[in-house]
Amino acid sequence: MTKQAVLLLAHGTPETVGQIPEYLRNVVSGRPLPQSVVEEIQHRYSLIGKSPLTDITMELARLVEAELSAGREKIPVYVGMRNWKPYIPDVVRQMLADGIEEAAVICLAPQNSRTSVGLYRRAVEAEAGTALRIDFTEGWADHPLLAEGFADRLRPLLKEMSAEVGHAVPVLFTAHSVPCRTIQTAQANEGQPRNWPGAGADPYAEDARRTAVEVAKRVEKMPQWWFAFQSQGASGGPWIGPTVESTLDAVAGDGVKALILQPIGFLCDHVEILFDVDILFTEYAKKLDVKLRRPESLNTSPYLVKAVEDLAGKGLERLGSK
Repeated sequence: MTKQAVLLLAHGTPETVGQIPEYLRNVVSGRPLPQSVVEEIQHRYSLIGKSPLTDITMELARLVEAELSAGREKIPVYVGMRNWKPYIPDVVRQMLADGIEEAAVICLAPQNSRTSVGLYRRAVEAEAGTALRIDFTEGWADHPLLAEGFADRLRPLLKEMSAEVGHAVPVLFTAHSVPCRTIQTAQANEGQPRNWPGAGADPYAEDARRTAVEVAKRVEKMPQWWFAFQSQGASGGPWIGPTVESTLDAVAGDGVKALILQPIGFLCDHVEILFDVDILFTEYAKKLDVKLRRPESLNTSPYLVKAVEDLAGKGLERLGSK
């Protein structure tokens, strides 16, 4: 009988502030970064204590494994990180050593982009070669359980804040920004990885907005909402927008005094949530006389567990039918 497994892919995060220079070199593929940028990232990590991304992802994998294996032979769920330990190549080698022959591979970045999903896939395929048959989920931005998970987190805060201020509080959905060059239509000779279905431009921006639309559909009497891209990087060239800061300026100018910000491009707490949202954007909004709060992240939400289990199960079925 063919031995199957699931491989979850995530960004990765260092355990200590001292590991950040090495971690950042992985993020930018070895390109030099100004020392000021490194020090700023170290400062941000120091303010949140530690990014819980790895711990949460490992717990998610444990829960998915329990769901998948209920009532049948155990299907192991592995976790590989692109930018920190456990690195994707190391995990793929461990899977092969464990006798795994087929794997359903899911990137824990639901919105498909060459800067995330495409690069994660290349890392897996480069190490797996022909020794490991894989089924790679290209994207799951509009998965109903993903949207319901975000809506489930949003509803109680929306009810609470609206009761506090006496009217429906609007919502700002966000996703991580990417460089403009990565979402523009690429020509065949540009040498860019092209690991999404079909030709043409990267689907990331549209995928991110689709997730927001699906979440909004599931909230009864959804108030006015907007969408923005957050956490623009320090690399050269423009990044896609609108930014959260410019959007906060605009809504404050329209008289908004209370706002919910929900990052729907992130599945769990990490520095872009715990610093960028909880500290940076909250303080920015306060200076504009806007009270800003966010719902709890999905983390190990039962809806997220079920969504990943569903994706994994379908991937394993596809492998088994070939």
